[in-house]
Amino acid sequence: MSLDMPKFSDLDALYSSDAKVATQMYEDPDLFKLEMDKIFRKTWVFVAHDSEFPDKGSFKLSTVGLEPVIVVRDRKGAIHVMVNRCRHRAATVCEVKKGKTSSFQCPYHGWGYGLDGSLRALPYPEQYGDDFNKDQHGLQRLRTESYNGMVFATFNEDIEPLVDFLGSEVCRYIDLFMKQGGGFPVTVLGEHQFTVPMNWKVQLENTTDAYHFPVVHKSFLQSLDGETNEIFQFLETGKGFVEDLGNGHSVMAMIPELIDLDDNLDAPIPERFTELAQELRDEGYPEDQVKKIVRAVGGAGFNLNLFPNVSFSLAFFRVLTPISVEQTDIRHMALGMEGGPAAANQMRLRLHEHFQGPMGFGSPDDAEVWERVQRGTKGGEDLPILVNRGLVDETPGTLGPRGHISAETGMRAAYKMWKRMMSQ
Repeated sequence: MSLDMPKFSDLDALYSSDAKVATQMYEDPDLFKLEMDKIFRKTWVFVAHDSEFPDKGSFKLSTVGLEPVIVVRDRKGAIHVMVNRCRHRAATVCEVKKGKTSSFQCPYHGWGYGLDGSLRALPYPEQYGDDFNKDQHGLQRLRTESYNGMVFATFNEDIEPLVDFLGSEVCRYIDLFMKQGGGFPVTVLGEHQFTVPMNWKVQLENTTDAYHFPVVHKSFLQSLDGETNEIFQFLETGKGFVEDLGNGHSVMAMIPELIDLDDNLDAPIPERFTELAQELRDEGYPEDQVKKIVRAVGGAGFNLNLFPNVSFSLAFFRVLTPISVEQTDIRHMALGMEGGPAAANQMRLRLHEHFQGPMGFGSPDDAEVWERVQRGTKGGEDLPILVNRGLVDETPGTLGPRGHISAETGMRAAYKMWKRMMSQ
Protein backbone atom coordinates (compact mmCIF):
# COMPACT_ATOMS: atom_id res chain seq x y z
CA MET A 1 0.00 0.00 0.00
CA SER A 2 1.32 3.44 -0.83
CA LEU A 3 0.46 7.00 0.02
CA ASP A 4 0.35 7.55 -3.73
CA MET A 5 -3.07 5.96 -3.77
CA PRO A 6 -5.65 8.72 -4.32
CA LYS A 7 -7.27 8.13 -0.95
CA PHE A 8 -4.24 9.38 0.98
CA SER A 9 -2.28 11.37 -1.57
CA ASP A 10 -3.29 14.72 -0.05
CA LEU A 11 -1.98 14.78 3.53
CA ASP A 12 -3.14 18.39 3.89
CA ALA A 13 -6.70 17.08 3.63
CA LEU A 14 -6.04 14.86 6.66
CA TYR A 15 -4.23 17.43 8.79
CA SER A 16 -4.43 20.99 7.53
CA SER A 17 -2.18 23.97 8.11
CA ASP A 18 -4.92 25.61 10.19
CA ALA A 19 -4.86 22.66 12.62
CA LYS A 20 -7.93 20.74 11.55
CA VAL A 21 -7.96 16.94 11.66
CA ALA A 22 -10.12 14.94 9.24
CA THR A 23 -12.56 12.48 10.79
CA GLN A 24 -11.01 9.87 8.51
CA MET A 25 -7.89 10.02 10.71
CA TYR A 26 -9.73 8.17 13.49
CA GLU A 27 -11.66 5.55 11.55
CA ASP A 28 -10.10 4.55 8.23
CA PRO A 29 -8.62 1.02 8.48
CA ASP A 30 -6.36 1.49 5.46
CA LEU A 31 -4.87 4.62 6.96
CA PHE A 32 -4.32 2.72 10.22
CA LYS A 33 -2.33 0.06 8.34
CA LEU A 34 -0.16 2.75 6.81
CA GLU A 35 0.46 4.27 10.24
CA MET A 36 1.67 0.93 11.56
CA ASP A 37 4.17 0.72 8.71
CA LYS A 38 5.25 4.33 8.32
CA ILE A 39 5.26 5.31 12.00
CA PHE A 40 5.43 2.35 14.38
CA ARG A 41 7.91 0.36 12.28
CA LYS A 42 10.04 3.38 11.39
CA THR A 43 10.56 5.29 14.63
CA TRP A 44 11.65 4.66 18.22
CA VAL A 45 8.84 3.01 20.20
CA PHE A 46 8.88 2.66 23.99
CA VAL A 47 8.80 -1.00 25.07
CA ALA A 48 9.70 -1.18 28.77
CA HIS A 49 11.30 0.38 31.83
CA ASP A 50 14.47 -1.40 32.87
CA SER A 51 13.16 -2.01 36.40
CA GLU A 52 10.62 -4.41 34.88
CA PHE A 53 13.38 -6.89 33.98
CA PRO A 54 16.23 -6.07 36.36
CA ASP A 55 18.15 -9.35 36.50
CA LYS A 56 20.12 -11.34 33.97
CA GLY A 57 17.68 -13.67 32.22
CA SER A 58 14.64 -11.60 33.18
CA PHE A 59 12.19 -10.58 30.48
CA LYS A 60 8.81 -9.06 29.76
CA LEU A 61 6.48 -9.09 26.78
CA SER A 62 5.71 -5.88 24.92
CA THR A 63 4.68 -4.66 21.47
CA VAL A 64 5.99 -2.42 18.71
CA GLY A 65 2.91 -1.32 16.85
CA LEU A 66 1.00 -4.53 16.16
CA GLU A 67 4.05 -6.77 16.49
CA PRO A 68 4.60 -8.81 19.68
CA VAL A 69 8.12 -8.56 21.09
CA ILE A 70 10.15 -9.92 23.97
CA VAL A 71 12.33 -7.53 25.98
CA VAL A 72 15.08 -9.50 27.74
CA ARG A 73 18.35 -9.00 29.59
CA ASP A 74 21.01 -11.53 28.65
CA ARG A 75 23.70 -13.08 30.86
CA LYS A 76 26.01 -10.13 30.29
CA GLY A 77 23.30 -7.61 31.15
CA ALA A 78 22.72 -6.44 27.58
CA ILE A 79 19.12 -5.69 26.58
CA HIS A 80 17.58 -7.30 23.51
CA VAL A 81 14.19 -6.77 21.88
CA MET A 82 13.08 -9.59 19.58
CA VAL A 83 9.94 -10.40 17.63
CA ASN A 84 7.99 -13.06 19.53
CA ARG A 85 7.74 -15.42 16.57
CA CYS A 86 9.48 -18.70 15.91
CA ARG A 87 11.42 -18.62 12.66
CA HIS A 88 10.02 -22.03 11.71
CA ARG A 89 6.22 -21.91 11.71
CA ALA A 90 5.55 -18.54 13.40
CA ALA A 91 4.30 -19.70 16.81
CA THR A 92 5.07 -17.35 19.70
CA VAL A 93 8.01 -18.63 21.74
CA CYS A 94 6.83 -16.97 24.96
CA GLU A 95 3.38 -16.37 26.45
CA VAL A 96 4.41 -15.51 30.02
CA LYS A 97 4.02 -11.75 30.44
CA LYS A 98 7.00 -11.38 32.73
CA GLY A 99 9.56 -13.69 34.28
CA LYS A 100 13.03 -15.14 34.23
CA THR A 101 14.49 -17.81 31.97
CA SER A 102 17.70 -19.19 30.49
CA SER A 103 16.26 -19.60 26.98
CA PHE A 104 13.08 -19.57 24.87
CA GLN A 105 11.61 -22.62 23.18
CA CYS A 106 8.89 -22.88 20.57
CA PRO A 107 6.08 -25.11 21.90
CA TYR A 108 5.24 -26.39 18.41
CA HIS A 109 8.41 -28.10 17.14
CA GLY A 110 10.92 -27.36 19.87
CA TRP A 111 13.22 -24.82 18.23
CA GLY A 112 15.28 -23.32 21.04
CA TYR A 113 16.62 -19.74 21.22
CA GLY A 114 19.16 -18.03 23.45
CA LEU A 115 18.53 -14.85 25.41
CA ASP A 116 20.03 -12.90 22.53
CA GLY A 117 17.59 -14.51 20.07
CA SER A 118 20.12 -16.80 18.42
CA LEU A 119 18.90 -20.22 17.31
CA ARG A 120 20.67 -22.69 19.60
CA ALA A 121 19.08 -26.03 18.78
CA LEU A 122 16.34 -27.77 16.83
CA PRO A 123 15.18 -31.39 16.72
CA TYR A 124 16.47 -33.58 13.88
CA PRO A 125 18.47 -30.86 12.06
CA GLU A 126 19.76 -33.34 9.47
CA GLN A 127 16.48 -33.07 7.58
CA TYR A 128 17.42 -29.51 6.62
CA GLY A 129 20.61 -30.57 4.90
CA ASP A 130 24.20 -29.42 5.30
CA ASP A 131 23.49 -25.92 4.01
CA PHE A 132 21.16 -24.98 6.87
CA ASN A 133 22.73 -22.11 8.83
CA LYS A 134 21.42 -21.59 12.37
CA ASP A 135 22.95 -18.10 12.41
CA GLN A 136 20.42 -17.02 9.79
CA HIS A 137 17.37 -18.35 11.66
CA GLY A 138 17.45 -16.59 15.00
CA LEU A 139 14.58 -14.50 16.33
CA GLN A 140 14.24 -11.21 14.47
CA ARG A 141 16.03 -8.57 16.52
CA LEU A 142 15.16 -4.88 16.71
CA ARG A 143 17.58 -2.05 17.22
CA THR A 144 17.40 -1.24 20.93
CA GLU A 145 18.58 1.79 22.92
CA SER A 146 17.81 3.23 26.36
CA TYR A 147 17.76 6.58 28.08
CA ASN A 148 17.57 6.90 31.88
CA GLY A 149 15.87 3.53 32.26
CA MET A 150 13.45 4.00 29.36
CA VAL A 151 13.93 1.25 26.76
CA PHE A 152 13.00 1.91 23.13
CA ALA A 153 13.17 -0.31 20.05
CA THR A 154 12.74 0.10 16.29
CA PHE A 155 12.74 -1.95 13.11
CA ASN A 156 14.48 0.94 11.35
CA GLU A 157 18.23 0.31 11.31
CA ASP A 158 18.87 3.66 9.62
CA ILE A 159 17.15 5.81 12.22
CA GLU A 160 19.03 8.46 14.19
CA PRO A 161 20.29 7.53 17.69
CA LEU A 162 17.63 7.57 20.40
CA VAL A 163 19.05 10.61 22.19
CA ASP A 164 18.88 12.58 18.94
CA PHE A 165 15.28 11.51 18.35
CA LEU A 166 14.36 12.58 21.86
CA GLY A 167 16.41 15.77 21.77
CA SER A 168 18.14 17.61 24.58
CA GLU A 169 14.98 19.22 25.98
CA VAL A 170 13.09 15.91 26.19
CA CYS A 171 16.10 14.28 27.85
CA ARG A 172 16.20 17.15 30.35
CA TYR A 173 12.53 16.64 31.20
CA ILE A 174 13.01 12.87 31.53
CA ASP A 175 15.86 13.51 33.97
CA LEU A 176 13.64 15.91 35.91
CA PHE A 177 10.79 13.40 35.97
CA MET A 178 13.07 10.70 37.39
CA LYS A 179 13.71 12.89 40.43
CA GLN A 180 10.49 11.31 41.69
CA GLY A 181 12.81 8.62 43.04
CA GLY A 182 13.62 11.06 45.86
CA GLY A 183 17.28 10.06 45.70
CA PHE A 184 16.47 6.40 44.97
CA PRO A 185 16.18 4.79 41.52
CA VAL A 186 12.70 4.99 39.99
CA THR A 187 11.01 1.60 39.73
CA VAL A 188 7.72 0.26 38.40
CA LEU A 189 5.61 -0.80 41.39
CA GLY A 190 2.85 -2.33 39.31
CA GLU A 191 0.54 -1.67 36.40
CA HIS A 192 -2.98 -2.14 35.12
CA GLN A 193 -4.19 -2.41 31.56
CA PHE A 194 -7.50 -1.66 29.92
CA THR A 195 -8.85 -1.46 26.40
CA VAL A 196 -10.76 1.49 24.97
CA PRO A 197 -12.76 1.47 21.70
CA MET A 198 -10.87 4.42 20.22
CA ASN A 199 -8.20 5.24 17.69
CA TRP A 200 -4.71 5.50 19.19
CA LYS A 201 -4.42 9.17 18.29
CA VAL A 202 -7.37 10.05 20.55
CA GLN A 203 -5.22 9.10 23.54
CA LEU A 204 -2.07 10.62 22.01
CA GLU A 205 -3.85 13.98 22.11
CA ASN A 206 -4.86 13.69 25.76
CA THR A 207 -1.75 13.87 27.93
CA THR A 208 -0.90 17.49 27.16
CA ASP A 209 -4.55 18.62 27.04
CA ALA A 210 -5.19 20.71 30.17
CA TYR A 211 -8.38 22.19 28.67
CA HIS A 212 -10.40 19.07 29.53
CA PHE A 213 -9.22 18.77 33.13
CA PRO A 214 -11.80 20.84 35.09
CA VAL A 215 -14.63 19.35 33.01
CA VAL A 216 -13.75 15.67 32.74
CA HIS A 217 -12.08 15.46 36.15
CA LYS A 218 -14.54 17.54 38.15
CA SER A 219 -15.29 14.60 40.47
CA PHE A 220 -11.55 14.17 41.14
CA LEU A 221 -11.19 17.85 42.03
CA GLN A 222 -14.17 17.61 44.37
CA SER A 223 -12.47 14.71 46.18
CA LEU A 224 -9.41 16.77 47.13
CA ASP A 225 -8.71 18.75 50.26
CA GLY A 226 -8.65 22.52 49.86
CA GLU A 227 -4.87 22.84 49.69
CA THR A 228 -4.50 20.15 47.00
CA ASN A 229 -7.51 21.42 45.05
CA GLU A 230 -5.87 24.83 44.85
CA ILE A 231 -2.73 23.27 43.32
CA PHE A 232 -4.82 21.73 40.54
CA GLN A 233 -6.47 25.01 39.55
CA PHE A 234 -3.79 25.53 36.93
CA LEU A 235 -6.19 26.79 34.28
CA GLU A 236 -7.25 29.63 36.54
CA THR A 237 -3.77 30.66 37.65
CA GLY A 238 -2.43 30.72 34.08
CA LYS A 239 1.13 30.09 35.27
CA GLY A 240 1.67 26.96 33.21
CA PHE A 241 2.39 26.35 29.55
CA VAL A 242 2.44 23.74 26.79
CA GLU A 243 5.48 23.51 24.54
CA ASP A 244 6.38 21.69 21.33
CA LEU A 245 9.71 19.91 21.95
CA GLY A 246 10.27 18.70 18.40
CA ASN A 247 9.80 15.30 16.70
CA GLY A 248 6.20 15.10 17.92
CA HIS A 249 7.11 15.40 21.60
CA SER A 250 5.58 17.98 23.93
CA VAL A 251 5.44 19.03 27.56
CA MET A 252 2.60 20.48 29.60
CA ALA A 253 3.77 22.27 32.74
CA MET A 254 0.74 22.50 35.04
CA ILE A 255 2.64 23.42 38.20
CA PRO A 256 5.84 25.21 37.09
CA GLU A 257 7.19 25.44 40.64
CA LEU A 258 7.32 21.60 40.71
CA ILE A 259 9.11 21.08 37.40
CA ASP A 260 12.36 20.55 39.30
CA LEU A 261 11.59 18.71 42.54
CA ASP A 262 14.91 19.78 44.04
CA ASP A 263 13.98 23.47 43.88
CA ASN A 264 12.91 25.24 47.07
CA LEU A 265 13.10 22.17 49.31
CA ASP A 266 12.90 24.47 52.34
CA ALA A 267 9.26 25.26 51.55
CA PRO A 268 6.76 24.04 54.18
CA ILE A 269 5.67 20.43 53.83
CA PRO A 270 2.04 20.28 52.59
CA GLU A 271 -0.46 19.29 55.26
CA ARG A 272 -1.44 16.08 53.43
CA PHE A 273 2.14 14.84 53.82
CA THR A 274 2.80 15.79 57.47
CA GLU A 275 2.11 12.29 58.80
CA LEU A 276 4.38 10.74 56.18
CA ALA A 277 7.13 13.23 57.03
CA GLN A 278 6.91 12.36 60.72
CA GLU A 279 6.99 8.64 59.95
CA LEU A 280 10.17 9.15 57.92
CA ARG A 281 11.74 11.12 60.78
CA ASP A 282 10.81 8.33 63.19
CA GLU A 283 12.58 5.87 60.87
CA GLY A 284 15.76 7.92 61.22
CA TYR A 285 15.82 9.86 57.96
CA PRO A 286 17.49 13.29 58.34
CA GLU A 287 15.33 16.34 57.70
CA ASP A 288 16.87 17.23 54.34
CA GLN A 289 16.16 13.69 53.07
CA VAL A 290 12.65 13.77 54.53
CA LYS A 291 11.85 16.88 52.52
CA LYS A 292 13.35 15.40 49.35
CA ILE A 293 11.36 12.15 49.67
CA VAL A 294 8.11 13.89 50.55
CA ARG A 295 8.47 16.28 47.62
CA ALA A 296 9.08 13.30 45.31
CA VAL A 297 6.02 11.43 46.60
CA GLY A 298 3.76 14.22 45.36
CA GLY A 299 5.00 13.83 41.78
CA ALA A 300 6.38 16.17 39.14
CA GLY A 301 4.44 19.24 38.06
CA PHE A 302 4.42 18.44 34.35
CA ASN A 303 3.25 15.90 31.78
CA LEU A 304 5.66 14.80 29.05
CA ASN A 305 4.29 13.25 25.85
CA LEU A 306 6.68 11.25 23.64
CA PHE A 307 5.66 10.42 20.10
CA PRO A 308 4.26 7.93 19.31
CA ASN A 309 3.31 5.85 22.36
CA VAL A 310 4.43 6.84 25.86
CA SER A 311 3.74 9.67 28.25
CA PHE A 312 4.94 10.67 31.72
CA SER A 313 2.26 12.07 34.00
CA LEU A 314 2.53 12.92 37.69
CA ALA A 315 3.52 9.55 39.21
CA PHE A 316 3.07 7.09 36.36
CA PHE A 317 3.88 6.15 32.77
CA ARG A 318 1.02 5.77 30.29
CA VAL A 319 1.71 3.50 27.32
CA LEU A 320 -0.63 3.15 24.36
CA THR A 321 -0.72 0.11 22.10
CA PRO A 322 -2.74 0.31 18.88
CA ILE A 323 -4.79 -2.85 18.34
CA SER A 324 -6.99 -1.85 15.42
CA VAL A 325 -8.27 1.37 13.88
CA GLU A 326 -10.90 1.67 16.63
CA GLN A 327 -9.29 -0.18 19.52
CA THR A 328 -6.35 0.78 21.75
CA ASP A 329 -4.82 -0.85 24.82
CA ILE A 330 -3.64 1.44 27.63
CA ARG A 331 -1.12 0.54 30.32
CA HIS A 332 -0.73 2.66 33.45
CA MET A 333 2.55 1.93 35.23
CA ALA A 334 2.70 3.13 38.84
CA LEU A 335 6.15 4.39 39.83
CA GLY A 336 7.96 4.27 43.14
CA MET A 337 11.36 4.37 44.81
CA GLU A 338 13.53 1.29 44.53
CA GLY A 339 14.92 0.66 48.00
CA GLY A 340 13.03 3.68 49.29
CA PRO A 341 10.88 3.91 52.43
CA ALA A 342 7.88 1.57 52.37
CA ALA A 343 5.63 4.35 53.68
CA ALA A 344 6.62 6.64 50.79
CA ASN A 345 5.97 3.96 48.17
CA GLN A 346 2.66 3.08 49.80
CA MET A 347 1.53 6.70 49.62
CA ARG A 348 2.60 6.96 45.99
CA LEU A 349 0.46 3.92 45.24
CA ARG A 350 -2.50 5.44 47.07
CA LEU A 351 -2.11 8.69 45.10
CA HIS A 352 -1.87 6.70 41.87
CA GLU A 353 -4.98 4.71 42.76
CA HIS A 354 -6.87 7.86 43.61
CA PHE A 355 -6.50 9.28 40.11
CA GLN A 356 -5.18 6.74 37.60
CA GLY A 357 -5.90 3.42 39.25
CA PRO A 358 -8.65 1.15 37.87
CA MET A 359 -11.06 2.35 40.57
CA GLY A 360 -9.78 5.92 40.64
CA PHE A 361 -11.33 9.09 39.29
CA GLY A 362 -9.08 9.75 36.30
CA SER A 363 -8.95 6.56 34.24
CA PRO A 364 -12.72 5.87 34.03
CA ASP A 365 -13.52 9.50 33.21
CA ASP A 366 -10.82 9.71 30.53
CA ALA A 367 -11.83 6.38 29.00
CA GLU A 368 -15.45 7.51 28.84
CA VAL A 369 -14.69 10.65 26.85
CA TRP A 370 -12.17 8.86 24.60
CA GLU A 371 -14.87 6.35 23.68
CA ARG A 372 -17.37 9.14 23.09
CA VAL A 373 -14.96 10.89 20.72
CA GLN A 374 -14.69 7.71 18.67
CA ARG A 375 -18.45 7.21 18.74
CA GLY A 376 -19.02 10.80 17.69
CA THR A 377 -16.94 10.40 14.55
CA LYS A 378 -19.75 8.24 13.12
CA GLY A 379 -21.78 11.40 12.62
CA GLY A 380 -20.93 14.32 10.35
CA GLU A 381 -17.93 12.69 8.73
CA ASP A 382 -17.18 15.85 6.75
CA LEU A 383 -16.85 17.95 9.91
CA PRO A 384 -13.24 18.64 10.96
CA ILE A 385 -11.82 17.90 14.41
CA LEU A 386 -10.33 21.10 15.82
CA VAL A 387 -6.90 21.22 17.46
CA ASN A 388 -6.36 24.95 16.87
CA ARG A 389 -6.88 26.25 20.41
CA GLY A 390 -4.13 28.66 21.41
CA LEU A 391 -2.78 29.40 17.95
CA VAL A 392 -3.65 33.07 18.47
CA ASP A 393 -1.02 33.72 21.12
CA GLU A 394 1.71 31.09 20.82
CA THR A 395 5.24 32.35 21.37
CA PRO A 396 8.60 30.82 20.37
CA GLY A 397 9.86 28.20 22.78
CA THR A 398 13.25 26.51 22.95
CA LEU A 399 12.59 24.18 20.00
CA GLY A 400 9.04 24.94 18.91
CA PRO A 401 6.04 27.06 19.81
CA ARG A 402 4.94 27.52 23.42
CA GLY A 403 1.30 28.10 24.26
CA HIS A 404 -1.09 28.84 27.10
CA ILE A 405 -1.62 25.98 29.54
CA SER A 406 -4.95 25.21 27.82
CA ALA A 407 -3.55 25.45 24.27
CA GLU A 408 -3.53 22.47 21.92
CA THR A 409 0.14 23.02 21.12
CA GLY A 410 1.03 19.48 22.12
CA MET A 411 -1.51 17.98 19.75
CA ARG A 412 -0.21 20.08 16.89
CA ALA A 413 3.32 18.91 17.70
CA ALA A 414 2.22 15.27 17.40
CA TYR A 415 0.31 15.84 14.16
CA LYS A 416 3.22 17.67 12.57
CA MET A 417 5.37 14.62 13.25
CA TRP A 418 2.59 12.32 12.06
CA LYS A 419 2.42 14.25 8.79
CA ARG A 420 6.17 14.22 8.35
CA MET A 421 6.45 10.48 8.85
CA MET A 422 3.44 9.64 6.71
CA SER A 423 4.91 11.63 3.82
CA GLN A 424 8.14 9.65 3.73
